[in-house]
Amino acid sequence: MLFNIIIVNILIGVSLQTPTKHQNVDQMIDYINKVQNSWTAGKYYDNDFKLDDLKVKLGVLPLEEQILETQPEPDYENIEIPESFDSRDKWPKCQSIKEIRDQGSCGSCWAFAVVEAISDRICVASEAKQQVEISAENLLACCDSCGFGCNGGMPESAWEYYVSDGLVSGGLYQSKKGCQPYSIAACEHHTTGHYPPCSKTIVETPECHEECRTGYNVSYTHDKHYGSKAYAVSRTAKAIQTEIMTNGPVSAGFTVYEDFLTYKSGVYHHVTGDAAGGHAVKIVGWGVDNGEDYWLVANSWNEDWGEKGFFKVRRGNNECGFESRINAGLPKV
Repeated sequence: MLFNIIIVNILIGVSLQTPTKHQNVDQMIDYINKVQNSWTAGKYYDNDFKLDDLKVKLGVLPLEEQILETQPEPDYENIEIPESFDSRDKWPKCQSIKEIRDQGSCGSCWAFAVVEAISDRICVASEAKQQVEISAENLLACCDSCGFGCNGGMPESAWEYYVSDGLVSGGLYQSKKGCQPYSIAACEHHTTGHYPPCSKTIVETPECHEECRTGYNVSYTHDKHYGSKAYAVSRTAKAIQTEIMTNGPVSAGFTVYEDFLTYKSGVYHHVTGDAAGGHAVKIVGWGVDNGEDYWLVANSWNEDWGEKGFFKVRRGNNECGFESRINAGLPKV
């Protein structure tokens, strides 16, 4: 879902700047790799690939007013925040934290970021006794208050829906895992790999079905998982770090610029290009790379993109609004 650049920047606090114009993707990539060395941009497909083709199904709608109550910042006096932290290492038995999903040709990032974090937090809260993949399909198709399905939604409303209506289980496309696996095929998000390229058009939002797939031996009602609380996290690195260390990964919404879509490795920061839309992802940790603080983030564009599906982004300066739209919740376990 694309939206006005000025509105985006006002809403999430990104400074306005005049973008450098490029004739094609190759020119943009060469420019990025020439003017900085924090991260590497990669070449995709062929030289005829146009910049407009880079605009993926970005699905986070702008937030006109705060939906969730912001948690008060903790007392940091007795909290020691390490230089680096990785939820995959902290909770090694939680398989969902390690998983990279694929939203396909649908602007469902808002749903994926939330259900991924929910899945992780259920495992963390249960001390790995409960391992479940919460269904992105169920949230995408059934949450009318969240937005417009594949045409975009709000992670904040998705967290609220988890508390009020609950969500069933469901794995990846054709996985036959859980009650409602994802029904939209995986695809390559501006990378080359074993999937076909994503469509340049948004697929239709799946219909909401209040029943589980054939062969699943648990009823839809009994498969529901509920949250006990949903909230926004304070816009400071320490507050976000403390939340992740305590309860598990969180969802984050941010502005995607054209250069982000060429990301291959390293610590991303915006270098060039126009705003392309809003995107939601899951933060799993943080660290320092060559003296540069970063957030460690899981994307939903499969493992062929970025660093095996993950990426790093500058931490502590609200890069692309990254620290201004952090949301989380607690499960009923």
